[in-house]
Amino acid sequence: MLELRPCCEHCGIDLPPESTEARICSYECTFCADCVDAVLDNVCPNCGGGFVPRPVRPARDWKGGNHLAKDPAGAVRKHRPVDPAQHAEFAAPIRGISPEGR
Repeated sequence: MLELRPCCEHCGIDLPPESTEARICSYECTFCADCVDAVLDNVCPNCGGGFVPRPVRPARDWKGGNHLAKDPAGAVRKHRPVDPAQHAEFAAPIRGISPEGR
């Protein structure tokens, strides 16, 4: 089950469970859409993968007890700002490869 991490790892902006601005990689590294586009160029600084919009967990129990109150979002903040110059060097050889081809 996704942790639904509470903030962007780079800029620290809050990304509550209902946020449509949260982006995650396959390891659930979590960044805001602005940082993914403007800083990371859709290359995860931790694994080199790409990002997708993070799903929103339903707040209401629509079916089967699957909802936010039963499975709350994570509360541990992972704020690990990316050094833009180091990331640019890391991402340079792979940014032109589509995430599914990396």
